[in-house]
Amino acid sequence: MNRYPVTGSMVVMLGLALLVEAGTLYAEPMSESKPFAEKFLLLQLSDGEAEKQNKVLSVAANLLEHYGPDAIDIEITTFGPGVRLMYADNSRRERISSLMAQGVRFTVCMNTINTIERETGSDPDLHPESIPVDVGVAHILDEVEKGYVLVRP
Repeated sequence: MNRYPVTGSMVVMLGLALLVEAGTLYAEPMSESKPFAEKFLLLQLSDGEAEKQNKVLSVAANLLEHYGPDAIDIEITTFGPGVRLMYADNSRRERISSLMAQGVRFTVCMNTINTIERETGSDPDLHPESIPVDVGVAHILDEVEKGYVLVRP
């Protein structure tokens, strides 16, 4: 007689545990653009002031330096007056392009851009590598649900 009987339900539970563990080890990366990232950050910019623009760019640059560009996935989402950061003629364009070259994504709320167009009669020229999203706040909610951490510097 076996001192440690293994029941059928124990075998099933062990099998399920192994499948779950295997699934977590080989899960799809959270970000296709940064498959080895361990940190996922979403920076919100909804203010148009130069100081806020500088702060959000500095936070992104500091985190890239701290973690390394492959270990952190950063997105900066702009809406409301914050979309001014992504105007093509923004004086911070060189800093923005440098961050983009390191994998930082910049999204622009097209709801805000459409409002600007209605109010002024023309839509602003945006940085050519900015990524349009329909509704900035909805985009933020979706990314947070995926696991991104939201920070508003």
